[in-house]
Amino acid sequence: PKGVAISHGNAVKFLHWALATFSAEELKGTLAATSLNFDLSVFELFAPLSSGGAVVVARNALHLAELPTAPHVTLINTVPSAMAQLLRLGAVPPSVRVINLAGEALPETLAKQVYAVPTVQKLFNLYGPSEDTTYSTASLVGRDEVPLIGRPLPSTRAYVLDASLQPVPVGVAGELYLAGEGQARGYLLRPELTAERFVPEPFGPPGGRMYRTGDRVRYRMDGRLEYLGRIDFQVKVRGFRIELGEIEAALRRAPGLKDAVVVARGEASDKRLVAYVTPKANTSLEVEALKAHLRQGLPEYMVPTTFVVLDALP
Repeated sequence: PKGVAISHGNAVKFLHWALATFSAEELKGTLAATSLNFDLSVFELFAPLSSGGAVVVARNALHLAELPTAPHVTLINTVPSAMAQLLRLGAVPPSVRVINLAGEALPETLAKQVYAVPTVQKLFNLYGPSEDTTYSTASLVGRDEVPLIGRPLPSTRAYVLDASLQPVPVGVAGELYLAGEGQARGYLLRPELTAERFVPEPFGPPGGRMYRTGDRVRYRMDGRLEYLGRIDFQVKVRGFRIELGEIEAALRRAPGLKDAVVVARGEASDKRLVAYVTPKANTSLEVEALKAHLRQGLPEYMVPTTFVVLDALP
């Protein structure tokens, strides 16, 4: 996990967009169930408070139906996998008018399920890494529309570039680079990584930087961006960006373990981590011991839910 240094100015620019996009009526009861370590919480806490609204705090969004203040929730801001669970539970309060989904790819089937809730009037598909202050692009998804990640926010410049950092034509896939007033200062106490991911911006003001997202996208003719997947081996599970190699490296340090491969399984709305592990000779592996080992150095969301012990990796 990397600490991202976000300035107050970054957050203020982001909130200017939020207050121009969502009315005070829509923000008056915003659900806040996201960990403060996750950047979706910036919207959940400060957008309603900046518009005279209320923050409806919940320890877990999946327990929303049990919350005494649930009837006051007007806006839910969460990841698609959590929304899929809320819909399965029938736990979306009738007071909810707006749903923001971010942090994972939004399947078309889930968008249709959201609009099947009679009281929901708007569904936003939002995209953005922490390195660009929560959200970089936004799309108000139509009821019969394939979800796209939309257009850049007013303070964001979004470039789709090839391996030589040259713009690709409209409709052609490339890597997404982000620049503008939402850009973070960099990674906390990691100058080398900052220099690797925040590169000079050749298309903007002198001295500007752009963030290399590692996401494959393409511009459509109407100016909206379509998300196509990851370029590297980073995946998203429950909205958290995870480097699978980081988990594998931690597992290989576990006593008695010879090798490990970690993969993400399932659909975008129900993705989970699965670890395939092999023991050293004359050694047996205990799954709970492996999980405890990982928890010593990794956050809970990076601990695989399933372990498969093999004699040898294929």
